[in-house]
Amino acid sequence: MTLTELRYIVALAQEKNFSRAAERCSVSQPTLSVAIARLEDELGVQLFERGKGFVSPSLVGARVVEQAQLALEEAEKVRQIAQRGRDQLDGTLRLGVIHTIGPYLLPQLIHSLKAVAPNMPLVIEENMTANLADMLRDNDIDVAILALPFDLPGVLTRPLYDEVFKVIVPRGHAWEGRKAIAPEEVAGDEVLLLKAGNCFRDQVLGACPQVSSPETDIRLGHSIGTIRCMVASGLGVSVLPDGALQHPYSNDMISVIPFTPPEPSRRVALAWRSCFVRPKAIDALLAAVRGLDSPAYRLLV
Repeated sequence: MTLTELRYIVALAQEKNFSRAAERCSVSQPTLSVAIARLEDELGVQLFERGKGFVSPSLVGARVVEQAQLALEEAEKVRQIAQRGRDQLDGTLRLGVIHTIGPYLLPQLIHSLKAVAPNMPLVIEENMTANLADMLRDNDIDVAILALPFDLPGVLTRPLYDEVFKVIVPRGHAWEGRKAIAPEEVAGDEVLLLKAGNCFRDQVLGACPQVSSPETDIRLGHSIGTIRCMVASGLGVSVLPDGALQHPYSNDMISVIPFTPPEPSRRVALAWRSCFVRPKAIDALLAAVRGLDSPAYRLLV
């Protein structure tokens, strides 16, 4: 049984004439007649009653024709879906992003992406790097934006930008008037960090080794926004990525101080499976990143 044979019986049922049905299907009448006879033989039932000057579906034939019509409609849907799939920028893209990047990058990125791919909205999954790695491997997301290093078999990465770290202190703090701070100076009980499991926490500890000394009683926050508020409340100092300190996230109750050169920073990258079937979607994301206009991001694309 083929879709072609189903088209033949639907056409014959509607036209009630072999010649007209054959013309409608762009085949010869013998071709159509032989194909229908072959289908009847395969199914073991007579689909049409034939007489001199007339042809009409049998009782079972009418039911088969009805089902054939549904099958042809569903087959057409498959064709349409495949046709739409030829445009790699048409349809949602599942984007994963880590917590310390998402709230600060995405508003600009989404705006930039709409100019590049207006028919490709993002379905966003904000999560930790380890969870995003699992989701990327299991095809639960299409691409991810995260901080390097990131190494996963079968996954490609493309650096997007570098983002420096800066020190934040509450107004009135002894460091408020400083022009720059050395990484080794960031130490003591007043340092605020994100909870364990967050890659940005590990990057801060790598950049400021004195923070993790045995004598330090580190205070923890659940998010960058919480850390920023804790600093504003006078509970301590912290280190945050520059993107989280730009407008509208700046705060009159904190002072932002750069590190002495070379400034600690992180490299943010796009990651996707090497077998991903929409490479033009990757190109669109890269183009959207190139369209970003923020002093916090030193673009690499």
